[in-house]
Amino acid sequence: MIGSEGQRTGLGTLALYGVAGLVLLLLIAPIVIVAIVSFSSAESLTFPPPGFSLRWYERFLALPGWRRALWVSVQVATITMVLATLLGLLASLALVRGRFRGKGIVYAFVLSPMIVPTIITAVALYFFFVRVVGTGSILAMAIGHTVLALPIVVMVIASTLQGFDSRLEMAAFSLGAGRLTTFRRITVPIIAPAVLSAGLFAFLTSFDELLIPLFLAGVEAETLSVRIWNSLLLEVDPMIAAVSTLFVVVTMLVLGISALLRRAGP
Repeated sequence: MIGSEGQRTGLGTLALYGVAGLVLLLLIAPIVIVAIVSFSSAESLTFPPPGFSLRWYERFLALPGWRRALWVSVQVATITMVLATLLGLLASLALVRGRFRGKGIVYAFVLSPMIVPTIITAVALYFFFVRVVGTGSILAMAIGHTVLALPIVVMVIASTLQGFDSRLEMAAFSLGAGRLTTFRRITVPIIAPAVLSAGLFAFLTSFDELLIPLFLAGVEAETLSVRIWNSLLLEVDPMIAAVSTLFVVVTMLVLGISALLRRAGP
């Protein structure tokens, strides 16, 4: 059998495609099932659903506690996006352009939240913030999420800066532009798609995070992920599937926008 690129396709290649397709099916199937159940007319989680209904989405939007949790998640994620993007941009510039001893150690330290288990980071942040502002602080949760999102932002922006043509900046210097003017007029516009993409990843990291707000959230300031967790401990109804489907939709939108921004980048 000849493939589309003129290469012979054997049984091994077909078997590889089959296994890959099966793995993708196993990964996608739970998400599809949850999305279908979210439109169920039943009173409990039932698959296949006996009928179609939007009642669980309407209930989610009608309950003040769930709306408040959604608003808290948006606030925390927005603050995280701003903090992580600013800090990540500065750290990326220092790590890529800077020349100093111990750069590898600094880079490893910045990326360490991706290696250290999140539960350890969450416990450490809890013991720190409980002495400073207590629990239930939106800013405390945002700072905790910034710790987790910063490595992702640094990797995205640093990879773009490494492929950046520095001759453009040299040309601006030769024409009399200062460092700040060059950074504002040359560097930032070119790497802007990567910076925006990194910010979206930071937003998504915060919006989906559970462990840190589980330790730092309070009664009046709990994120949507914590609200889902507490609801699962008490009851399980199709509204949980509806909220989970909204999480998936937000994730897909953010990833889609990020992909478009990355394609528009250098």
